[in-house]
Amino acid sequence: MAGPLQGIRIIELAGIGPGPFAGMMLADHGAEVIRVDRPGARIDARDPLLRGRRVIGVDLKSAEGKALVLDLVKSADALFEGFRPGVTERLGLGPADCHAVNPALVYGRMTGWGQFGPYANAAGHDINYIALAGALHAYGRAGEKPTPPINMVGDFGGGGMMLAFGMVAALLHAKTSGQGQVIDCAMTDGAAALMAMIWGFRANGIWQDDRGVNLLDTGAHMYDTYECADGKFISIGSLEPQFYALLLQKTGLAADPAFANPMDRSQWPALKDRLTALFKTRTRDDWCADMEMTDVCFAPVLSMAEAPHHPHNAARGTFVEADGVMQPAPAPRYSATVSDAPRMTKALETDAILAELGYDAGRVEALKAAGTVK
Repeated sequence: MAGPLQGIRIIELAGIGPGPFAGMMLADHGAEVIRVDRPGARIDARDPLLRGRRVIGVDLKSAEGKALVLDLVKSADALFEGFRPGVTERLGLGPADCHAVNPALVYGRMTGWGQFGPYANAAGHDINYIALAGALHAYGRAGEKPTPPINMVGDFGGGGMMLAFGMVAALLHAKTSGQGQVIDCAMTDGAAALMAMIWGFRANGIWQDDRGVNLLDTGAHMYDTYECADGKFISIGSLEPQFYALLLQKTGLAADPAFANPMDRSQWPALKDRLTALFKTRTRDDWCADMEMTDVCFAPVLSMAEAPHHPHNAARGTFVEADGVMQPAPAPRYSATVSDAPRMTKALETDAILAELGYDAGRVEALKAAGTVK
């Protein structure tokens, strides 16, 4: 069985990063996603972000290319794009153009800064968006500069995932109302939304703006990573009293009075030094033997090479191999609609897609000869 979005057709105007991630999410859960790429675009058959798509190469700057995309829009439930504000309008493929042929269309727009605001037309990347959103300032250790968590927070958490959620929400609205709408998905907005709990902590006076000094940002000794004797790392998250008590039991520190008041912030640096020295006395495997699958709130820090082979991930099928490429499996899971196994996108399907639109062979060949499609 396909996923819960089976029967939904979505047009993706090709972009990079968060847009393709949204397309992957939608395709993973059963939507038919047709990616409109440049005629000369190279398809990377190893890229999980492109999996599950059908791809057609179209020159969007040509009148014939614009007409072709609008033909696709007529039979689609949604479209999304990741260009700077105003680009699709100049191409004749903006929201008004698309709604003129399909009023119920959901039109998703993925940008870093949003469709309006002083920064709207400026270039940027994940690091810039999460910086402006107040998120990057929180990532890093005490006394050190902010450290970007690669591009997970802006591009994918606050961007692609937020767009996929917005698309599904707007699709539900369109199905019940017959009314399409435009989604302004900005990575600055999304990254800020991901910080909601921390804003709550700050309002309650339990979070400081200084990084690396708080409960969840490596300030606390019972919530951090530690190096082991073999140079590998473990993670500890023993926040609740019962979990903290078990941590002390497993480390032989239960009777040590220095660890008796875990929420005394003044003692955190010294206690962290003690744990740092202790965890370096044994290998990661040794600590796993004592703490893994217990209520310490513990896990080994696995590399990308290691993660697919861990027994828990293997049991759940968290990672899958598709066409020789190891990658994360579709998530989340459903009880009634089981998503198909990932299918890597390898080649253009221009002829098949145009045939489904009713284009005859002669018209297809003429478009190819003109360079409009490939």
